[in-house]
Amino acid sequence: MPVLSVIIPAYNEGLSIHDILNRVKEVKLIENIELEVVVVNDCSTDNTEEAIHRFQNETPELRIHYFSHSKNKGKGAAIHTGIRQANGDYIIIQDADLEYDPNEFNDLLKPMLREGADVVYGSRFIGGKPHRILFFWHTIGNRFLTFLSNMFSNLNLTDMETCYKLFKAEVIKNIELKENRFGFEPEVTQKLSRIPGIKIYEVGISYYGRTYDEGKKISWKDGFRALYCIAKYGFRKHGRPKKNDHQNLG
Repeated sequence: MPVLSVIIPAYNEGLSIHDILNRVKEVKLIENIELEVVVVNDCSTDNTEEAIHRFQNETPELRIHYFSHSKNKGKGAAIHTGIRQANGDYIIIQDADLEYDPNEFNDLLKPMLREGADVVYGSRFIGGKPHRILFFWHTIGNRFLTFLSNMFSNLNLTDMETCYKLFKAEVIKNIELKENRFGFEPEVTQKLSRIPGIKIYEVGISYYGRTYDEGKKISWKDGFRALYCIAKYGFRKHGRPKKNDHQNLG
């Protein structure tokens, strides 16, 4: 049976990690796809590890693989660890907060299973699904970063910064990723765009954003890092793809 690996990077999410794990557990995937969860604790200073272990003990029916960093490295580094450890045929990123709805995994899987997509982005800016109304300047910033990313990648994405990115495992595992914090999004987008013949799709998703009081962690500094990464990886030239395989991008 094919397997979907759900990578959950977690930092100080002890109060909500059980909620997102419960939501993932309740998802019924299409085409008899099985589910595994890869949780990467990025050296949390709260009770995140205790909460995860308690959930594992109470919910043995959900296949959870737990990994932890001995020091805080950043969300991107946690995703890198998750990608290396994932065993599934398909890999998706799921934030540990409640901003994204795991019930929409199937919406992202459909283009991959039915249209042969290699990567599917879940866009917060298309479709008619619910969106919590929050920060004007965050929205402007996201659209601006997506616009610049598209200029370098020659893609026409509407939401480059989205958490929901679904990959065929053989695609994402063959990309050398370097950004340890929130630079993961522009880096992976630029490197994906360089793979000859890659099929990238986009579907509309819902979004229930958090305020900073509720635990949102991204800041304006991460926006500047994203600008740097777009330019850095957008300008960089890559070698030819390996024969009969996707390109290993550095």
